[in-house]
Amino acid sequence: MAKRDVYEILGLDRNASQEEVKKAYRKMAMKYHPDRNPDDQTAADKFKEANEAYEILGDAEKRKRYDQFGYDGVNGQGAGGFGGAGGFGGGFEDIFGDIFDMFGGGGGFSSSRRRGPRKGADLRYEMNITFEEAVFGAEKTIKVNKMDTCDSCQGSGAEAGSDTKTCSHCNGTGEVRFAQRTPLGQILNVRPCDHCNGEGKTIDKPCKSCAGSGKAKKEKKLKINIPAGVDNGSMISLAGEGSPGDKGAPAGDLYVIFNVKPHSIFVREGQHIMCDIPITFVQATLGDTIDVPTLEGKVKHKIPEGTQSGTVFRMKGKGVPSPRGLGKGDQYVKVIVEVPKNLTDKQKELLKEFAADGSDSSHEQRKSFFEKVKDAFK
Repeated sequence: MAKRDVYEILGLDRNASQEEVKKAYRKMAMKYHPDRNPDDQTAADKFKEANEAYEILGDAEKRKRYDQFGYDGVNGQGAGGFGGAGGFGGGFEDIFGDIFDMFGGGGGFSSSRRRGPRKGADLRYEMNITFEEAVFGAEKTIKVNKMDTCDSCQGSGAEAGSDTKTCSHCNGTGEVRFAQRTPLGQILNVRPCDHCNGEGKTIDKPCKSCAGSGKAKKEKKLKINIPAGVDNGSMISLAGEGSPGDKGAPAGDLYVIFNVKPHSIFVREGQHIMCDIPITFVQATLGDTIDVPTLEGKVKHKIPEGTQSGTVFRMKGKGVPSPRGLGKGDQYVKVIVEVPKNLTDKQKELLKEFAADGSDSSHEQRKSFFEKVKDAFK
């Protein structure tokens, strides 16, 4: 089943501010929170749907990609939804603080969030592609040098044959709690365990290859599916292809930004293609059928008799496809009448005869201009 539009889920229009996005999400989260709706699967589904929508709209970069490419822009390369590749972003901490205060922070105790191993850092990769690859899409392979899971210890950080042990200071929770009396009552404070750095485990013999970090630098080949219709500066994400997280934590994401090389003939404006074509004085005067280059090959196009230099013709459907599947743009062809040079004596004589037989009736713009000049200087 196709997913609903994220703006529709939160009841917003596409011009909503980030503050309006946050307010709409907070309202839905409060309404459908499982603690308020126990054993209500419909409410649970709506709560999850709102979370997924806010993960996109609450993050400026993800919102931009969604507006360009729909769901393909945020998870078309395998990015997960709520709690998946991206985790909580775009202000989830602040909003969930409000919700936890309502449902989990009563009785004089402060809300707490477990602070275990951190998610890996996101990476950025700039990719040069041709004009045609941007328009039609393509599959390419890139090489990324990055930190990855250590092969020797499989990311555990422990030397082979050495076991990890549950931290005796925090009993594997990764955090230490202590109560503190205040004028407002007893407050429960939570901080990461200093002994295991919040991981909940300790290592007897650290891995020699990675010094116990669980990470090693590697070169990795990745296949990139370039969506048809991307533009210069467009970006896609590959979930889990960033830096590895701390032991047990998910990896970050890899963001691929496209740099589109200029074309020798075409200029792109959004989904439309612009092209200038020179024609001769005779073709413009008498009309002709010319070959027009397009992204899909040459196309015949009729030039009407008396075409003026700078006239623009529209070729419907010969532009760039929409990355969101909303049709194609058009190609606009501007004809430039080229004035001939290095004429022979015979050609010059013929033009003089043409000029002598001509009248203002065949040069409407010239006639109109000089009539205006005459009126202006009466």
